[in-house]
Amino acid sequence: MAHVILTVSNFEAAVPFYEKLLAFLGMKRVFKGEEFLYHVGGRTALGISKCDERYRQEEFAQRRVGLHHLCFRARERSDVDTFYAFLLELGAKIVHPPEDGTWAPGYYSVLFEDPDGIRLEMNHVPGQGLLAEGVSMNPGEYR
Repeated sequence: MAHVILTVSNFEAAVPFYEKLLAFLGMKRVFKGEEFLYHVGGRTALGISKCDERYRQEEFAQRRVGLHHLCFRARERSDVDTFYAFLLELGAKIVHPPEDGTWAPGYYSVLFEDPDGIRLEMNHVPGQGLLAEGVSMNPGEYR
């Protein structure tokens, strides 16, 4: 994936949140303007865009058409725990602390929200995960 752009209603609150979050993840800020923020890490980028004024009062709805949630991949299970401690310091709204999940063998994740309520996750799946031979997805229940 090359990049993802999230449109937020409260750009003023989102910028400091995402600047800290993305820097923690090792992403480098390459642009910051009055209506757009863009960080690049490795070969993937994440941008934050200010919504049109007419949509400023709208709230994120996970089941509405569009983004359900965005997930960052951790290299190690312990990275999820370290990230969780960072999220607590950041003051992020935690949906669930680090826990094992049923999505794939060894699935371990933390789920949280940005200032707009957009759901974000960090997970770790060991080995080949769902690409391992004989492994199938267990969707469980979306959160």
